[in-house]
Amino acid sequence: MTEQQLPAWADPAVSPAGLDAQGVSRRQLLHRAGLFSAAFAAGSLATPASAASGSRQHLGGHDPRLAYLVGDHHIHTVYSHDAKYTFSQLAAAGEKFGLDWMVFTEHSNFGHAQFGAPLEHAEILKARKENPRQLIFQGLEWYIPGAEHCTVFSPPGPNEVDLLTKFESAYDGKLLGYTDGSAGGANTARNEAHAVKGIQWLAEQRRTGYVDDVLVLANHPMRLGIDSPHEMRNWRDAAPEIMIGMEGAPGAQGAAIPGWRGPNSIRGEYENKPSAQSWQGYPADSYQTYGGFDWATATVGGLWDSMLAEGRLFSITTNSDAHRIVFDTWKNGDWPAGRNFDNTGKLPDPVNTTTPQPGSDFWPGQFSRTHVGVTRFGYGAVMAGMRAGRVWVDHGHLLDGLEVRLTRDSAPGRGVTLGGRIRVRKGEKLTLNITVTSASRLNPQGILPELAHVDVIQGAVRGPVADRDTWKAPDTKVVKSQDVTGRTGTYTLRVPLTAGDESFYVRLRGSDGNRNGAGYLGAAIDPHGPITHQPGNGDPWADTWFYSNPVFVDVVGHDHGHGH
Repeated sequence: MTEQQLPAWADPAVSPAGLDAQGVSRRQLLHRAGLFSAAFAAGSLATPASAASGSRQHLGGHDPRLAYLVGDHHIHTVYSHDAKYTFSQLAAAGEKFGLDWMVFTEHSNFGHAQFGAPLEHAEILKARKENPRQLIFQGLEWYIPGAEHCTVFSPPGPNEVDLLTKFESAYDGKLLGYTDGSAGGANTARNEAHAVKGIQWLAEQRRTGYVDDVLVLANHPMRLGIDSPHEMRNWRDAAPEIMIGMEGAPGAQGAAIPGWRGPNSIRGEYENKPSAQSWQGYPADSYQTYGGFDWATATVGGLWDSMLAEGRLFSITTNSDAHRIVFDTWKNGDWPAGRNFDNTGKLPDPVNTTTPQPGSDFWPGQFSRTHVGVTRFGYGAVMAGMRAGRVWVDHGHLLDGLEVRLTRDSAPGRGVTLGGRIRVRKGEKLTLNITVTSASRLNPQGILPELAHVDVIQGAVRGPVADRDTWKAPDTKVVKSQDVTGRTGTYTLRVPLTAGDESFYVRLRGSDGNRNGAGYLGAAIDPHGPITHQPGNGDPWADTWFYSNPVFVDVVGHDHGHGH
């Protein structure tokens, strides 16, 4: 049995909101159509051909029709030494808050490597059985040699556990003691090279068919400042089909709820200062979040844009990083005599109390959501959609739906969508079609979110950088900001573009309009971007944003229509 083609009613052109006239979600429609029945069947992991080939065979492009599945790729359970909940608790929360897919990513450490991963797999199978309408991946949070953390995950299959345990033992920086990434450190070059080897090893397991697929995403890249620009480029270039992107916004979004965690708390727990391990080229301001988003993503013309300006896709995501949920009353259970994490690989199951416990996180899907465009329902389709870059993210359930299509004015058709490329001639006219569906229901905080503006960000594509530690893209800026205050339902913004001498990309951003100011690189580049909050005073529900992946425009001087 293979993943099933989405029916016509899942076409965003028919139902761009993700809601039909009766307010039924696209996810519920998928359920009703029986598409979930194929999700766990053997052989259901094939990558759709359309996802692999996309629109690149013809000038102008014709991307597939999509439905969006919502998920979270960074979640911890009792099999992580610093977390609290069972798989069943977290999967039930994901179901409650509308997630279609989840990746459980336990921290690598000695207890996990020796005991935890196989035990964890039994829990994963149980969670899949209890939640048959969800795609539940087993993953790992990798301590990158010489750097921060990454999500590593693969789809269900006979080797999904062996892949993670072999990788953890051979390439985890914490287990190997390969942690030094300091400038001039005696082992820094070795450690950085070992990280690249790890990504290449994962790519080889996919190439040989040991696993059907595997993806890697950098987690909270600016939290400690130890993911240098050259390291991120090295990881991407080691296997671009495997190392596909980074968290645009970290988890721990509840850290700075006023009066909750402390007067110095920052959203994302970005409360660190540069250390000897940090890359020295980052400014002090980079160690904060801006509108809840990582500085590398939130800065127009910053690190993310400098990577996109090379003309290569590098995706962003958002997630819960769930460890300990704000205002939750559960606590860790007590250890039996003689037992600990190192000799069990698992924390005792949690115990409920009547008192709120310390925490910074939201439940999966409660606040942070990653939306992935798919042509079929299934594990392979989600991974293919992520690899293709068909991704947009939001906080606080800011939008019900977003559909983006870039079309050539001279040619009919759907054009290309997020993560895609379109080939055009110099001087050609294009239209960026942005279909927004406003929030139609109260979010989990009891707020009806209202989108205030949609920003179009454009940057020139200049090719590979000479200095791989470059973190600026000086030719990227906000080129249009559309006020959409008061607009509800589904509406389409049409933004005219003209191809100049250079190839370029466009990406989108928007917010509830509550908090903004001049962007980090100045008002001429970003007149009303996300800003930092005062320590201890960062209510996440009052400052919500959405971001999209880019669409690339390759400008050709002359084309005979062969489209290579």
